[in-house]
Amino acid sequence: MNTSMNNKVQLIGNLGADPELKDLGNNKHLLRLNLATNERFKGADGEWKDATEWHTVVVWGKQAERLSSQVRKGSGLMVEGRLAHRSYETKEGEKRYATEVVLGDYRLIGARSEQA
Repeated sequence: MNTSMNNKVQLIGNLGADPELKDLGNNKHLLRLNLATNERFKGADGEWKDATEWHTVVVWGKQAERLSSQVRKGSGLMVEGRLAHRSYETKEGEKRYATEVVLGDYRLIGARSEQA
């Protein structure tokens, strides 16, 4: 029996804001994306409901540079990557936790689908 587990996630959604590309120096780049996914379901009352979830996607290196020029707020995007959990402290010393998707691969979807 193979007991290895795989950390892989796939999301399809739209960007809720323009991408945030940061130059970390030494030719290293970090791109942060806010991706909204929507789910439609029938509630207990029989009415259709919409639920939106927000996901932070982080992209590194050349892929960050390339993707930042291909998308903007509202762009449709399919992402594949792995979940990463981290903790940090605010300026006030409060401990916070974040779950992010570290991008492996992506596909542009919708009207701006001009993948390079």
